[in-house]
Amino acid sequence: MILLDGKKTSADLKLEIAASVKKIKEEGKKTPHLAAILVGTDGASMTYVNAKVKACELVGFNSTLVDLPEETSEETLLKEIENLNNNDDIDGFIVQLPLPKHIDEQKVLMAVNPDKDVDGFHPTNVGRMTLDLPSFLPATPFGILELLERYKVETSGKHVVVIGRSHIVGRPMSILMSQKRKAGNATVTVAHSRTKNLKEFTLQADIIIAALGIPEFLTGDMVKEGVTIIDVGITRVEDVTKKRGYRLAGDVHFESVSPKSAYITPVPGGVGPMTIAMLMKNTLIACELKS
Repeated sequence: MILLDGKKTSADLKLEIAASVKKIKEEGKKTPHLAAILVGTDGASMTYVNAKVKACELVGFNSTLVDLPEETSEETLLKEIENLNNNDDIDGFIVQLPLPKHIDEQKVLMAVNPDKDVDGFHPTNVGRMTLDLPSFLPATPFGILELLERYKVETSGKHVVVIGRSHIVGRPMSILMSQKRKAGNATVTVAHSRTKNLKEFTLQADIIIAALGIPEFLTGDMVKEGVTIIDVGITRVEDVTKKRGYRLAGDVHFESVSPKSAYITPVPGGVGPMTIAMLMKNTLIACELKS
């Protein structure tokens, strides 16, 4: 069993990006600049945004945080997005999700300039990705592809089962894995909450991408020997034995699944760190496209 170490791989990637940025600066070119909009004080969102700002510092990017109160109106938020769209110094920006309930998430994502949409959520980028045209790939699927490539996990002709059909992970992952690419050329089955006899599908799978948000859902009796497991989930599970009162669990029951796995991502330290690294990569690409 080989651990697909996202922590190490993302650190390697950041070093590579930092080397590219150093070269850009030495050539007198523009420093990549990533902005983030945060609305409200959601704990997890604040943690994610702070991690993104730190990553920018590490690789040598400029970064801007637009911090807005919870009661910010949709109109005000859309004006902030317009400002970033029109600011030539900003190469890419993200609007941290989830947004407060009074704001239409879809309307906000549609307002982002696709050329600065380094999250890869705008319909233009989703459409281009689907047609296998150059686009910004959503950061989490992009990170999974990178992990599979760097660990030389064979995907061509393999049966991939994606559990979950979200627009952020499940659906784009199913499209990318079926395309003609290094980590691709697979036969893909998309399973979800309405799938009957799910175990029948997972037992046939050579690669399982679990992205449904139910802690420890996938268990050892649901997988075959030699499977590759990509665990996208991360949930706080109450645990009185821990100092913090909780532990972090993925969608996969690691103890029962890992002995049967050829490759498996840990939680934490698997897919999570890759997401931020690929956001940096998308920003670097956005900056290079402008020069």
